[in-house]
Amino acid sequence: MSQSHELRLHLTQLEEIRTILNAMKNLAFMEIHKLSRYQAMQGKAVGNIENAAIDFLSFNPEFAIEEDHDKHIAILMGTERGFCGDFNESLVKALNNDKYTGVIAIGSRLANKLSDNHLPIIAEIAGANVAEEVPSIINQLIDMLSTSEETGKLLGLSQLAIRLTVIYHDYATGLITQRQIFPPFPQQQRKGVQYTYPPILNLDAAEFYTDLIRHYLFAVLHEILYISLMAENHNRLQHLEGAVNHLDDETVNLQRKLQIYRQEEITEEIEVILLNSENN
Repeated sequence: MSQSHELRLHLTQLEEIRTILNAMKNLAFMEIHKLSRYQAMQGKAVGNIENAAIDFLSFNPEFAIEEDHDKHIAILMGTERGFCGDFNESLVKALNNDKYTGVIAIGSRLANKLSDNHLPIIAEIAGANVAEEVPSIINQLIDMLSTSEETGKLLGLSQLAIRLTVIYHDYATGLITQRQIFPPFPQQQRKGVQYTYPPILNLDAAEFYTDLIRHYLFAVLHEILYISLMAENHNRLQHLEGAVNHLDDETVNLQRKLQIYRQEEITEEIEVILLNSENN
């Protein structure tokens, strides 16, 4: 097989790979656009719940949950898929082993990175590939928290002696964020009275606050997962863009080599023709 023929085969393979990578890049872009809509709506829902918590806790401070607990669990929002650079590695580096007592890893690729970490891994949950899979991940996480020995009282919420902090990539800032979700409303509990009259409740105050926290956990976890998935797809988009650019550069170089080899082959063919004509 001639060198020019080998180069043509290689160029064909590069074109096929580029087509696949470009399709993956377009899917990541569309996923970011879709997630941005979901996150905007979810952020408003979380904000409304937090405002309700301010109103309630302003007149019912006895329901505020103490934050001084020995057990502090980190929930790491990693990835299920690859092609996103050091997304998972940076989350593991942000994990302060002296601060936390256990880890919940979301994303199979992240779980693989935690093998050398000495913190106990409480659970490993497969991550979401697309936005439509987020509710299923949330349900698995809530079910795990409500049935595990350490967090079994989570949905009771009255005497739970534990802290939960989510560590994730923030799409808006490009930084890793550590956000406490339980005890809930840490900032709201420190604010003073914002309203003149107490809220009118149709439920018992304790029952209302329990339901409020339950709704908050579902809402804030949805928001965080959407943000994390947006950041993941943004990393993937940049990573794939770099790979496509590299393939384009490699294709240009191979095309130049192909021209050189083809010119050499043509020259050799002409020389053979001339030699044959002289012999005849």
